[in-house]
Amino acid sequence: MDWLWSPWRYRYVSQAASPPSNADTACIFCDKGRDAAHDRQNYFLYRGRFCYVLLNLYPYTSGHLMVAPYQHVAELSLVSAETLAEMMELAQRTERIFKQAYRCDGINLGMNLGRAAGAGIAGHLHMHILPRWFGDSNFMTTVAETRVMPEDLETSYTKLQPLFSSNA
Repeated sequence: MDWLWSPWRYRYVSQAASPPSNADTACIFCDKGRDAAHDRQNYFLYRGRFCYVLLNLYPYTSGHLMVAPYQHVAELSLVSAETLAEMMELAQRTERIFKQAYRCDGINLGMNLGRAAGAGIAGHLHMHILPRWFGDSNFMTTVAETRVMPEDLETSYTKLQPLFSSNA
């Protein structure tokens, strides 16, 4: 039997497997949303009036990013119309940028609302947007439950951040 080690995934798997200990648990989206001094280190691609865009630290594909509101809210029904409008505008912008930067064949866009729906961070609404290509799910994903990433986060950030600045 062959073994493929991915120790960098341990932090995510161990945190995702255990529910928060109490309601006062810090929110990574709120913490990062307030930390404008470290946007580069936190892979922030864009800051809007109500929402921001940042790379996912545990991507499914190269370029996998998230759009999150600054407001700490878990349900769509609690988000203002202005915030939802900006989320969709950022999704449109991301679509244009992905086509330009990655020449992708399609795009996945979605939200997991609630822990039962698969939300890793259920207390703070966020939308995942990721480029997709024909044949991008290879044997590693389907058989070994492991993804092979052709691009690291630094490369994705360097490729996408200038496009968010110029594609208003």
